Amino acid sequence: MGPAVKPLLQLSRCHSGNVQWPGQFPFGLHNDAPFGTAQAPCPMTASALPVIAILAAGGSTRMRGRDKLRETVGGMPLLRLVARRALETGAPVLVTLPEARSRDDALEGLAVDLVRVPDADTGMAASFRAIAPLADGRAVMVVLADMPDITAADMRALIAQWQGAPDTPLRAATAGGQPGQPVIFPASLVPRFAELQGDAGGRALLSGQKVELLPLAGDRAVTDLDTPEAWDAWRARTGQPR
Repeated sequence: MGPAVKPLLQLSRCHSGNVQWPGQFPFGLHNDAPFGTAQAPCPMTASALPVIAILAAGGSTRMRGRDKLRETVGGMPLLRLVARRALETGAPVLVTLPEARSRDDALEGLAVDLVRVPDADTGMAASFRAIAPLADGRAVMVVLADMPDITAADMRALIAQWQGAPDTPLRAATAGGQPGQPVIFPASLVPRFAELQGDAGGRALLSGQKVELLPLAGDRAVTDLDTPEAWDAWRARTGQPR
């Protein structure tokens, strides 16, 4: 059985010429107003925005009983914060989730589509397979949900860079050039998500491809928090309370 998609809210749309754009609303750290409450401006006029797919279907097996995506950052669960940052780009947002609904409330009221991944325990590739039929012919920016340092500005910078070469994969990197996340897969590669297996994610698709890198500040492109120790070290470094 294929992935179940549950649209929480209908994305508002605006038009520029012959192109239909996702509506952009003022999603910020203190604003949870849903889409659809006003006519949205058209934020871009060059090419269609990618779909943003937030991967949040995996277990927190290394967290010793805690859920890494429910750890709080800025007073809210990390998953909610990442989703809100993605929405600030104006792009449509999908969130892959496990069959268990333990994370759903973290996304309540946000204009994201929930994608159930019943075989999430087989590895990250299961989320890619679930996304494949839902991209509607568009590029996909894959965002890992356990990376608290990736900002809306980072995602917008990736989109802007990708628009200059929409047929080339684009990957965020550290300031020193180490490849990291997020990654924008051009529309031509998205159907191949269906071929992926195991826990390698999309790395197999990038092999042999010319991949462009966009350096982000510091090490944010490789900072993922999947152990209690990683969370403690990050909180000590950033001053974020538990």
